[in-house]
Amino acid sequence: MDASPTRAPRLSGPAAALVCSLLLVAGCSGAGSGSGSRGERKGDTTRAAAPAAASDLQADYQRVIDDVLPSVVQIQAGDSLGSGVVYDDEGHVVTNAHVVGDSETFRVTTARDEETHAADLVFSYPEQDLAVIRLDRVPDGMRAARLGDSSKVEVGQIVLAMGSPLGLSSSVTQGIVSAVGRTVTEGRGGGGTGATLGNMVQTSAAINPGNSGGALVNLDGQVIGIPTLAATDPGMNGSAAPGIGFAIPASMVRTVADQIVADGRVTDSGRAALGVTARTVVDDGYRPAGAAVVEVSEGGAADRAGLRPGDVIVRLGGTDITTITSLAEALASMEPGDRTRVTYTRDGDERTAEVTLGEQ
Repeated sequence: MDASPTRAPRLSGPAAALVCSLLLVAGCSGAGSGSGSRGERKGDTTRAAAPAAASDLQADYQRVIDDVLPSVVQIQAGDSLGSGVVYDDEGHVVTNAHVVGDSETFRVTTARDEETHAADLVFSYPEQDLAVIRLDRVPDGMRAARLGDSSKVEVGQIVLAMGSPLGLSSSVTQGIVSAVGRTVTEGRGGGGTGATLGNMVQTSAAINPGNSGGALVNLDGQVIGIPTLAATDPGMNGSAAPGIGFAIPASMVRTVADQIVADGRVTDSGRAALGVTARTVVDDGYRPAGAAVVEVSEGGAADRAGLRPGDVIVRLGGTDITTITSLAEALASMEPGDRTRVTYTRDGDERTAEVTLGEQ
């Protein structure tokens, strides 16, 4: 199946249904009798151990849910709904930029009550699909979430996704971390930002419309990511591909949110930039063939390396570049200050240049 990622859209209109994830525990059969008395004891031990292990896991789930749900809110932006995570004790809530959209005022509902609370936009950063809003008043019982260390996230970890899928607030789904370090690009349709996002956490926990901006949580009660994207299957008319969702890692959430809270904007993106404006070009067979440079930022990485308008970038480091999206995805895996090689064509001749990447 060829699945392509798309943002988990903010929810518009009435909710239709909710699919819940249940933990199923299989019992163990008993052992034989007679000379198998030792087997009976072994069977009894097995029968006792399995329910105990399941009970321990269930207790872990319930403990994490009780601990983290007070830090997850529902956000109403106009006639659309999404989720958010309480960032500090001063009423700041971090969410996705595509959740806030063009709105500057919001109504926020907590997990503790059905009362709505007014909030205002602090800053939206579509380039990383993150935004921070601030409540006019901090409701009783609301507490800041604990953000985990993204570098310690491992494939196979059990995670819970908390948010408001389909408008059903305080909902929880469960799964595992399926992969780390993914680079995905949002669509622009339906309110998406079109951002290319690097180092994403892939999860099998269900990510549905309305989950965007919520919390992806480990069993230590730490938020390891902000659910943002769900994959769609082009072979099924763009319907959701089950079990494939993506979350912005907590490290990037902290980097962006800290700047917004302190300065009211993002002053240091941490995103690598080549310093060009480009567009996709096609070959004689109308196949994507590279990213043509339209404009070069003065003093930027490309300018210092000698690139100029009209050059067509065909490779960055070891990655072939066929479209502007592939160029953005290649840059998303790098950091400002990294040195790499740009391969480009000029007047039909292929050339290379060493560049030190700048910051977006």
